[in-house]
Amino acid sequence: MSLFESQAPRPLADRLRPAHIGEVVGQDHLLSPDAPIGRMLAAGRLASMILWGPPGCGKTTIARLLADRTSLYFEPLSAVFSGVADLRKVFESAKHRRQGGGQGTLLFVDEIHRFNRAQQDGFLPYVEDGTVTLVGATTENPSFELNAALLSRCQVMVLRRLDDAALELLLSRAEALEGRPLPVTPEAREALRAMADGDGRFLLNLAEEVFTLHAPEPLDAARLAATVQRRAPVYDKDREGHYNLISALHKSLRGSDVDAALYWFARMLDGGEDPLYIARRLIRFAVEDIGLADPQAVVQAMAGTETYERLGSPEGELALAQVVIYLGTAPKSNAGYKAYGAARRSAKETGSLMPPMHILNAPTRMMKDIGYGKGYQYDHDAEEGFSGQNYFPDGMPRQRFYNPPERGFERELVKRLDYWAKLRAKRQSGDA
Repeated sequence: MSLFESQAPRPLADRLRPAHIGEVVGQDHLLSPDAPIGRMLAAGRLASMILWGPPGCGKTTIARLLADRTSLYFEPLSAVFSGVADLRKVFESAKHRRQGGGQGTLLFVDEIHRFNRAQQDGFLPYVEDGTVTLVGATTENPSFELNAALLSRCQVMVLRRLDDAALELLLSRAEALEGRPLPVTPEAREALRAMADGDGRFLLNLAEEVFTLHAPEPLDAARLAATVQRRAPVYDKDREGHYNLISALHKSLRGSDVDAALYWFARMLDGGEDPLYIARRLIRFAVEDIGLADPQAVVQAMAGTETYERLGSPEGELALAQVVIYLGTAPKSNAGYKAYGAARRSAKETGSLMPPMHILNAPTRMMKDIGYGKGYQYDHDAEEGFSGQNYFPDGMPRQRFYNPPERGFERELVKRLDYWAKLRAKRQSGDA
């Protein structure tokens, strides 16, 4: 570092960067002595790994400290700004370093998911022969974004977003470094941690901004909100956050937890999700998880969607919230979903069985002569409007696909099905 560089101001987050592994906050499940990385360090060995976690949870810091702890040469690289030529230089340097002085190289690749499949394949021989120990960092699900071959050579370490206790520890360290308390009320301090949304770097940037204000009196929550900017929620509409939150919404509805469902619905809207995508998923839920337990569920879901299409945002979002409440409080049944699946499996297994002759139409004389429609009983003319005839293919045993639970409207359907089953047995026994 040059004289001028050493005198240049450094951000608070950089000045508070941990000097050793023990100072890293919020990741004890990986770094404590009995945790995966902690055990590696105790054994004096370091396997290649992928650090997967949200922004500001310490991925870059951990990689740098691992290199220090294991005496590996730290070689940082950004997948955003690097290409094949940069990788070749790194691998050549690592080879010479290893052959010349026996020193290994920790290659840290930030945003490793940005490399394409061919570039990822380029790592394989150098990771396999130990030329480099690869530590990749990503905010995206590695199973979606990284080659299976590369993943098989690396351990995936899942970092957590920083919880409230970890964020408070960072604020305390910032106050110790500055030599004065953060000029905010207890309520504003809590709001400040909430604004960071689990991102330690963002929290320290907010704290630095507050320190520079030199306010005559502590800021309350309202003045804090007017002074600093809340962190935008982490949500990529075409990536894992999208699937995680819609799964949370769907399962909360299935579990009849209306409040949780409303929370995930609001989180998706706040993240910029297309309300019509949510509406389509609510329609699907209505038929998959409620079905005939409440036949109005799909009607409500369709009406909410049409209302949103007519009103747009933000007024139409209230209609979708109403749908969420309706679906969450409705009786649940997947009997129709299961019945359809069972019928499809049976249809595939039985192939091209013909319907029984008595339920085939006979539009021509020839078809009538060979037996089409012969013996068909018109149900409306039968006693109680039910003939009890067989409608399955000849030779195929009767099957029960639809088994509704005794919940909601399906309680009535159970009674009807049982009634018809008794009548059918009576008709077929010849006792009618």
